[in-house]
Amino acid sequence: VLPPMKSFILPGGHVAVSTTHIARCICRRTERLCVNMQEHELFIDPLVIKYINRLSDYLFVLSRYVGHLLQVGEVVWKPRVG
Repeated sequence: VLPPMKSFILPGGHVAVSTTHIARCICRRTERLCVNMQEHELFIDPLVIKYINRLSDYLFVLSRYVGHLLQVGEVVWKPRVG
């Protein structure tokens, strides 16, 4: 249903899309925290990190799907050149 990605996508376009992107950012922050804890030899089950990573992937696809359902165009990142 979703078109293939051809460039980076920025959060935005609709509040529902932005909200799922924010949830993904929080999820990624949690993942980085868990990896940091694991690197400092605090007990974090590796499955927890994998799960959080997959949840982040899901939230990204969900944001694209919500935008598709709402017929909101994706905000494409345009690099500065020059």
